[in-house]
Amino acid sequence: MATNIGIMDSAYFVGRSEILAWINSTLQLNLSKVEEACSGAVHCQLMDAVHPGIVPMHKVKFDAKNEYEMIQNYKVLQDVFNKLKIIKHIEVNKLVKGRPLDNLEFMQWMKRYCDSVNGGVLHSYNPLERRDACKGGKEVSKKPAPSQSSTKSSTAAAKTQSAHNVRKNDVSSVTNTNQSVKALRPCSSVGPAYEQQITELKLSVDSLEKERDFYFAKLRDIEILCQCPEIENLTVVEAIKRILYATDDDASVVAEAQAMITQHQNQAERLSPISEVPEDRPKADAQKRKNIINVDVDAAACTTLSPRQRISEASDVHCSGSPLISY
Repeated sequence: MATNIGIMDSAYFVGRSEILAWINSTLQLNLSKVEEACSGAVHCQLMDAVHPGIVPMHKVKFDAKNEYEMIQNYKVLQDVFNKLKIIKHIEVNKLVKGRPLDNLEFMQWMKRYCDSVNGGVLHSYNPLERRDACKGGKEVSKKPAPSQSSTKSSTAAAKTQSAHNVRKNDVSSVTNTNQSVKALRPCSSVGPAYEQQITELKLSVDSLEKERDFYFAKLRDIEILCQCPEIENLTVVEAIKRILYATDDDASVVAEAQAMITQHQNQAERLSPISEVPEDRPKADAQKRKNIINVDVDAAACTTLSPRQRISEASDVHCSGSPLISY
C-alpha cells in the first residue's frame, strides 16, 4: 500500500478538478473547492469507505467550524492510521487553516492510498447512510449542488428586463446600459475559468519549486562532502567537482571527468607494478644466502689462524694417519 510516497510520485500531479470529482462521486458530496474538506471529516469518511467499520463515524463532526473541532476529527483520523499501521504525518496546523496547496497535497495522498486498497473499488458502500451517524452529516447530505447555470440565466434575464425598461425612457441611458452589460458578461463567464487556470498554474509552480529545492539540496550535500580535507585532493573528488562546477551544459564535461580518473589509474599502475612471486622462491633464496654465509665464515676462520695453529693442525692430521700427508 502507498503509505509513504515520494514527492516526485505521480500522485502529487493529480489535478484539483480530478480530486474534486473523485471526492464528490465517492461520498456523494457537492464540494466546489478542495480546501472545503479542511475539517478532516471528509478524510475520515474516505478511510471508512476503503475500510468499512474501522472509523467511529459517530465521533466525526461534519459541521466543524472552529479549529478545536477540526482537530478532534484529525485525532480520529490519526487513530485510524495507527490501527492500520499507516505511517503518515498529518500537518494539522496547516490543514485546519484551509490553505489550498496543503489541503490539495494531503488529498492527493488520500486518493493514492484509497486507490491502492482493493484497486480503489468500493463494495456496497452507502456514504449517505454512514454520514447520517455523524454530527452535521444529514445537513451536508441535504445541501444542494451550486447551480451556476440557473444563477447566470436569472442574472442575464434581470439585466435584459432592466435594459428593456430603460430603453423606453431614454435612448442614451439604453446605450450606456447595453455597454455595461456587454462589459460585464465576459467577466462573469471568463473570470472563473481564468481563476481556475491561475490556481492550477500556481500549484504547478509550487510543485516545480519543491522539486528544484529537493535536487539542489542533494547537490549541496555532495559539494559539502567533496570539500572535506580528508578526500578533497582525491582524483575522483576532483572529477566530481569538475562536473558540479561546469558552467555550460556540455556532455564533454563528463567525458573529461572520466578521462581524469582513467589517467590517474594508469599512472598508479606504472609507478607501482605488482609482480607475482612463487611461494617457494623466498625459501630457496634464504637457503642460498645461508650457504654463502657459511662458506664466508669458514674462509675467514682459515685466514685468521696463526702459523703455530696451522702446524698444530697439520701434526694432528699426521698423527691421525691421514693419506693427505706424505713422508
